[in-house]
Amino acid sequence: MHFVIMGCGRVGASMASQLDRMGHSVAIIDRNSDAFRRLPTTFNGRKVKGIGFDRDALEQAGIDEAYAFAAVSNGDNSNIIAARVARELFGVEHVVARIYDATRADVYERLGIPTVATVRQTAEHMMRHLLPGGTAREFMDPSGAVELVQPDVSAAWVGTTVGALEERLGVRVAWLSRGSGAVIPQAGTIIQEHDRLHLAAATEQLATVRRALSRPPAQEV
Repeated sequence: MHFVIMGCGRVGASMASQLDRMGHSVAIIDRNSDAFRRLPTTFNGRKVKGIGFDRDALEQAGIDEAYAFAAVSNGDNSNIIAARVARELFGVEHVVARIYDATRADVYERLGIPTVATVRQTAEHMMRHLLPGGTAREFMDPSGAVELVQPDVSAAWVGTTVGALEERLGVRVAWLSRGSGAVIPQAGTIIQEHDRLHLAAATEQLATVRRALSRPPAQEV
């Protein structure tokens, strides 16, 4: 598959290098040709000097044949414009934009442009390690109604089945991280010590779910 990346900073260069090593066709755009020095000497993709939302630069990068487009420059406005041009002008179905301003990231998510709000997500993960009873957000749907989270879970839940947890809390466990692997659970899967739960829940219920998981499960009468 062919991928086009706008921005050859550390993130863009890393993505381009990984995709290239995986055997994909890659083109990376940056207005500063010196930025291409971040790419390894073994990089086989195209290097296009230009502005990432400029039609000529995108066409040089092969946007017409692109499976996906990623805008990861250091400018929010440039990233969003480029993502919209790739989707609306060239019909690229899979686009994503890096955004530093969390407020604008939420707006663009609702407009159908997937975004990665780097500052917010980094802060959330850092705070989760600092504070007890934290909940790391892994995904929020564009409407903001449902989130995929990884909550802290009291050790008292060990031995409980996934089905029982889901029924009590009104959530869905998408998968369990167990050791160095992952498990897609069944209703009868038993939660083990050191399991990390990735669960989907209604945003408005998250506070209640977090409190419940931080305590031993209530005894059934």
